[in-house]
Amino acid sequence: MSQIETNSFEMLEVSRLADHVMVVTLNRPEVRNAFNTQLGAELLDLWTSLYRDPSQCRVVVLTGAGDKAFCAGADLKERNGMSDDAWRQQHALFEQMIRAMMDCPVPIIGAINGAAYAGGLEIALNADFLYAVPSARFAFTEVTIGIMPGASGTQHLPRAVGVRRAKEVILAGKPFDANQALDWGLVNRICTPETLMEDALETAAAIAANAPIAIRQAKTAVGASQSTDIKTGYDVEIACYQRVIDTEDRLEGVAAFNEKRKPDFKGK
Repeated sequence: MSQIETNSFEMLEVSRLADHVMVVTLNRPEVRNAFNTQLGAELLDLWTSLYRDPSQCRVVVLTGAGDKAFCAGADLKERNGMSDDAWRQQHALFEQMIRAMMDCPVPIIGAINGAAYAGGLEIALNADFLYAVPSARFAFTEVTIGIMPGASGTQHLPRAVGVRRAKEVILAGKPFDANQALDWGLVNRICTPETLMEDALETAAAIAANAPIAIRQAKTAVGASQSTDIKTGYDVEIACYQRVIDTEDRLEGVAAFNEKRKPDFKGK
């Protein structure tokens, strides 16, 4: 898939807003938005398409359908009775999906409208930051059914909340609530159910109003801070900075500042 169409998916609801914002909704509310093979494939297509052509939007808001769950994790009913080979093949698809989400150059805001468990929490952790409702609950429950996090949870959670707390969460398999998630730095803001999307879209609009190439390069540079030493990370920052110098948006931004007007960024 090269261009994302709003009707391209069966288990994802995709809508585009006029201000360059794409809203993506996990749309399986009857099973708390648990992801099966098809939903995993659709998410892979989505993130891959944005990697190939990030100009399709300037920011994504990712949420779940209904008011019960953002995502309950992998669909265990589909997995019931799976052979080892079938399980590995399905998980390989999920691995590709997570890697594609990691590589997505467009900022992703997670609007967590309910429970984010197991693989659902892993999807949430791959967003750039999260807003959540007060009733949201989070957990890595994999060890309670004989597996372990396998969609980057053991890597993202320690970076978000610290190694020792992450070990407690992952090894005990016990849920924690939105207030704890806020205290630990896992979520940025707690919003009422009525204002969750409004708040997420307000921030998305602020991001979308900025120079898109600069936003994507800044996201890359910040990401490097979590995977390398500070000097190497600074090398990445400088490389990203050099990328924005030759852009029309850089000229437009400086001109708009001096002319005391709002810049009109084109992503060029």
